[in-house]
Amino acid sequence: MDNILTFISEFQIYITIALCALVFVLIIIVIICLTALNKVERKYKKLMRGTNSKNLEDLLINYLEKVDEVKAISDEVKAVCDETARVTTNCIQKVSMIRYKAFEDIGSDLSYSIALLDGNNNGVLITSIYGRNESTTYAKPVDKGISRYDLSEEEKKVLHQAINTR
Repeated sequence: MDNILTFISEFQIYITIALCALVFVLIIIVIICLTALNKVERKYKKLMRGTNSKNLEDLLINYLEKVDEVKAISDEVKAVCDETARVTTNCIQKVSMIRYKAFEDIGSDLSYSIALLDGNNNGVLITSIYGRNESTTYAKPVDKGISRYDLSEEEKKVLHQAINTR
């Protein structure tokens, strides 16, 4: 025991300096740990915001339920969109019109042709020919972009424009 006390008394200054250095290193380690713990605590609070419980499992189950609800709503919206797309295929989607002079002695572009087509290029071609003494209107059906009736140049042009409309 005397040897230990003699050793300590001889190297007391060095032991004190070593212990002070060790305490200083431990203080730095504690500061680093507290900083890291503070960062983790901020992230945890951000994750748990909006909840009364502090149970992570309950929070995850709640989020999974919300994801399932959103998926169900998304599936419903997709079904509605698909049905709308199916229905609107049969609605008028492509329209084109051209005005022209049917006769040289008429001063203005009072004659016209209109093509009204659906998504499948089915519809009607309406032509109105204006003359000095009378005006005549024709309607010609169009099936898949083709009319079974003879078409004038203006009607062919307006049909082609309507078919190429997006």
